[in-house]
Amino acid sequence: MSNPDPISVFRTEAAELLEQIESGLLDLTRSLDDRDQIDAVFRGLHTLKGSGAMFGFEALAAFTHHCETAFDRVRKGDVPATQELVSAVLSAQDHMRALLETPNGDHDAMSASLLDNLHRAVNGAGSPVPVASVAAVATPVAEEAGGMREWRIRFSLPVNAMANGTNPLGLLDEMRDLGECRIVADAAKVPVLADLDPRDIHLSWDVTLKTEKPRSDIEDVFIFVMDDMELEITEISAPRPVAPPAPAPMPKAVVVTEREAPAVQAANDSKQAKSAENVRVPAERLDEMMDRVGELVIAQSRLTQLAGTAADLGLRSVSEEIERLSGELRDTMMVLRMMPVASLFSRFRRLVHDLSRETGKEIELITEGESTEVDKTVIDRLADPLVHLVRNSIDHGLEKPEERIAAGKDPKGKVILSAHQTGGEVIITIKDDGRGINRERVRAKAEASGLIQPGQTLADQELLQLIFQPGFSTAQQVTNLSGRGVGMDVVKKTVEALRGAIDIVSKPGDGSEVSLRIPLTLAIIDGLLVRVGQGCYVIPLSAVEECLELSLEDDLRSRGRSFISLRDSLVPFLRLRELFRTGTQPDQHQKVVVISTGSERVGLVVDQIIGDHQTVIKSMSKLHHDVATFSGATILGDGSVALILDVTHLVAAGQHQEAQLRAAG
Repeated sequence: MSNPDPISVFRTEAAELLEQIESGLLDLTRSLDDRDQIDAVFRGLHTLKGSGAMFGFEALAAFTHHCETAFDRVRKGDVPATQELVSAVLSAQDHMRALLETPNGDHDAMSASLLDNLHRAVNGAGSPVPVASVAAVATPVAEEAGGMREWRIRFSLPVNAMANGTNPLGLLDEMRDLGECRIVADAAKVPVLADLDPRDIHLSWDVTLKTEKPRSDIEDVFIFVMDDMELEITEISAPRPVAPPAPAPMPKAVVVTEREAPAVQAANDSKQAKSAENVRVPAERLDEMMDRVGELVIAQSRLTQLAGTAADLGLRSVSEEIERLSGELRDTMMVLRMMPVASLFSRFRRLVHDLSRETGKEIELITEGESTEVDKTVIDRLADPLVHLVRNSIDHGLEKPEERIAAGKDPKGKVILSAHQTGGEVIITIKDDGRGINRERVRAKAEASGLIQPGQTLADQELLQLIFQPGFSTAQQVTNLSGRGVGMDVVKKTVEALRGAIDIVSKPGDGSEVSLRIPLTLAIIDGLLVRVGQGCYVIPLSAVEECLELSLEDDLRSRGRSFISLRDSLVPFLRLRELFRTGTQPDQHQKVVVISTGSERVGLVVDQIIGDHQTVIKSMSKLHHDVATFSGATILGDGSVALILDVTHLVAAGQHQEAQLRAAG
């Protein structure tokens, strides 16, 4: 196995750092005096700058240095954090992504413009800082007065610090940069040569430093290793103050005594153990393994069928054992591919922040059910559809603050992103408390576009579903957000390609709710194997509600209306034998499989229900991509192919048939 490309590894880690920086900046917009978030953003920028310079991304390192300097001034109390500064660094962070992806591109003009914005944001925030703000940074007021000081710094690093990437010589060089240094190494704990491991550190250091820099600059030298080391900083002499200083709070304690060392070491060991439990694996390798597991499930199914027809009990025993093991391997593989939707929802914090500034609307984003897990492929494909839905909620749904106040609402609008699992599906909901969908405007637009006939009777759900038609938009003017009718049809196509469905609920004046019903996984599903004519088909088991018998007499009586009575309600059904044009006579005892998506139900008439089937989904060929009745295919134990029915399309066809029959009646 070849070693990973270090540049590729750096890009991956830098992308994670940028996400952490963005998350910290967005948290900071809610509480501008949050010291923890300010420190977290500074550390992220500092790490990105240093790593970028190390791997040859000089433009990225140089640009990031300016943002780091701005936040360093905030940390030290020179300037307060403001919304303008946070927005400037957010814009700069987008540019850092570009510098990361195309380091050799022409970015000079954009860099200069963004740095100019950053400079204005910092200078605009440069009003005198209250003493309390300076003290909050844990730097005594007396330290800001200037003058030469003498400090004594004693520190020792964990034994495995060098193995984890910490170079003590770099720390010593940074202290030399602060002023005149006298460094003494303590070798008292160095073991005898026979027991010495050259990868371990047993030295400690005693440093005397004369500098005009404040204590915070000394602490910054150890900012990334402070949690894992023993460090003591003592001021030996201080400059004579110009005036009697006001009482200042004690600086933040940065002393770890010998008595505390075992606890620090235990925490360090715990961190190392935690990091050792996680391994970064490229996504394509998981996809390859999933393919192999799918092939194994198919082979196991064939073995089970062969063993069932053989008289050899030993073969049957081995077949059952392999079936159990392949099932456990399949379940383990499915878990490996699952990711929490938090990784998807977190992307919308920045989007809502930017749209709030762009539209002048006050918006609060609320997320629920972030721990719900979905297949990673589903998360990747849902990103763009959710962007369209969130932008639509903000542009079309939420009103301006003055409109909301006039309507008796809170001036701040809410957009709620939620997720929960039910059966084999995950339901992701986008809800807002805006004005709701204007049905009269939707109908007028649909009639003008020729989508429906003037005065045509439509159920409420059918009318609302019209917004997903290509080119459909009720916006009265084209804006940067919407108005061209591009986006919502893409949402529907993407969700249906995932074998999902979309439900809409909207109340005038109370907002709208769009629910995406998505399968948990796209690779292997539990299916119900049925026979229609001479062919076998698979119905996703998560969509099956119940099965019942349809005798030949009942079939003949129902011709012309195609309804069955199910617990005092009429359910439309489709005869798959006629839909697929099998040319065969129906079995004497046909079965009806009732399937549903959301609140809509339809029955499928089949000749025989064979039973459950572990279905490995294979994509349809490009020649069959427009066949809407089927969502894929699978290979059965005897090597034959069975098509997987597209539940969403069949339910829609059944509901359409019901509407036609009701209209005709």
